[in-house]
Amino acid sequence: MADPGLARLLLDAYRTVDAEVAAALEDRGVPGLTAGHAAALLQVDRSGTRLTELARRAGITKQAMMQAVDDLQSRGLVRRVPDPADARAKIVRLTARGLRARAEARRAVSGVEARVRRRLGERRHEALRATLEDLVADEE
Repeated sequence: MADPGLARLLLDAYRTVDAEVAAALEDRGVPGLTAGHAAALLQVDRSGTRLTELARRAGITKQAMMQAVDDLQSRGLVRRVPDPADARAKIVRLTARGLRARAEARRAVSGVEARVRRRLGERRHEALRATLEDLVADEE
């Protein structure tokens, strides 16, 4: 078997985590969401957050966050409202359903992270996390 390469392993690991988060959300009554949706939900402040800030917090492009927010809005989990500080801008706010979905997303993500920690053990988990943080820091 050919060596899959680091990029492929990272992609496969992401897909595995994404599928686990999606399954956990489905089990919790929030179907059709991905880890990306969960990440977007987890970035929204109670009072609302601008799209550009959501993208920055999640470490993704504004366009990718816009797509996630559009999808979340079509599902009734978020809404866009005028920013009281700047009428030209919009802020993203969670709806009542969005608040519940965010709570379930937090639980789902925590559960997947706990499973990874158990599987790897504390030392390997911390080493993996530190390595990934180093890789990401090189990109910022």
